[in-house]
Amino acid sequence: MDGRNGESPRMKKNILIIGAGGVAHVAAHKVAWSGGFAELHIASRSLHKADAIVASIRDRGDPGATVLRTHVLDALDVTATTALIRGIRADIVLNLGSAFLNMSVLEACLRTGAAYIDTAIHEEPDRICEPPPWYANHEWKRREACAQAGVTAILGTGFDPGVVNAYARLAVDEYFDRIDAIDIIDINAGSHGRYFATNFDPEINFREFTGTVWYWQERKWRSAGMFEIRREWDLPVVGRQTTYLTGHDELHSLSRYLDVPDIRFWMGFGEHYINVFSVLKNLGLLSVQPVRTAEGLEVVPLKVVKAVLPDPASLAATYTGKTCIGDRVRGVKDGKVREIFLYNISDHAESYREVGSQAISYTAGVPAAAAALLIARGDWHVRRMANVEELPARPFLEQLAELGMETWLREGGRDWPVAMQQEPVRA
Repeated sequence: MDGRNGESPRMKKNILIIGAGGVAHVAAHKVAWSGGFAELHIASRSLHKADAIVASIRDRGDPGATVLRTHVLDALDVTATTALIRGIRADIVLNLGSAFLNMSVLEACLRTGAAYIDTAIHEEPDRICEPPPWYANHEWKRREACAQAGVTAILGTGFDPGVVNAYARLAVDEYFDRIDAIDIIDINAGSHGRYFATNFDPEINFREFTGTVWYWQERKWRSAGMFEIRREWDLPVVGRQTTYLTGHDELHSLSRYLDVPDIRFWMGFGEHYINVFSVLKNLGLLSVQPVRTAEGLEVVPLKVVKAVLPDPASLAATYTGKTCIGDRVRGVKDGKVREIFLYNISDHAESYREVGSQAISYTAGVPAAAAALLIARGDWHVRRMANVEELPARPFLEQLAELGMETWLREGGRDWPVAMQQEPVRA
């Protein structure tokens, strides 16, 4: 960290990425090409996956002076993770492995003083959809420890959570005097050409949708069933899309840190996905509780389903279409009712050409890299735990634009890019 090892704040840092999946793949490419770090280390239980990321980076260009190294690591082992952080003198740890790792990796950062970044809320393998506010069950319990140790810990820095939190912060700070509702809308209008596949880790994907749907309405937590509440939206580029009210990470922090009475998350699903999902769930194949086969083997049904589905990374080469993710915000500005949509459009094929990934991984990996760069240069080096909406939005969105993810604004039927270096455009 700045001054932790006696170095100047302007000296380049060392960064450790934990995980070697699709999101880590994207973030590693962006970090390596940014020129912002002296050393990039990638640690995974599968060394060949980490080595493949390094090979991909080198195939796509010369990372310059950035040193690239890979390591074998079980990040649930706090002692081993602590030793690795110290051994490579990592200033920043970018936790892009499973959400099951969060608390272990965070503890290792507290022991070493390294900054911590993740992209999703912590999960326990035997629990699904914990009661809100979910962060209070895990990460927020370590807020005081982070503050006392002066450790920067930025939670949820993917797209959702992450960028959508920054959109909400920007809307509060610059576009409204009062916000009445935020609807976060996540649409993947792409096609991977497979009979059935998930866009990220199947285990995490299915866990999101098998529990209670929690949402924030009239300043209270309310519940619904999955696929119970449906709504259509007319969106930029991707057109009219059907979505379903879904519980999601960012609601658990936005409801606490922003004074907004209604905050909801909507995700697009096709009928085919819903049908397959429903069959798997009704057969008990999405359960996280172990069962014993006739041969005496103990297996977790959800892990078996994960094993037989395509690896999300394998979808990238033939993926077509676009994503549209953003915040529809309603409220009042200068005494007048106002509604805007802050959003990003990403293209699956373009993501593959650039970094060899599909756009779902791209939209999560680029923000994580942006957060690491902001910590490295001091903008977000806050020496405490924070969710994204607690931090200045402009530096983050500006860094995202530099890394290839531009923010757009729709209002009154018009769309234009949000020029982050200028004053916000007023309707």
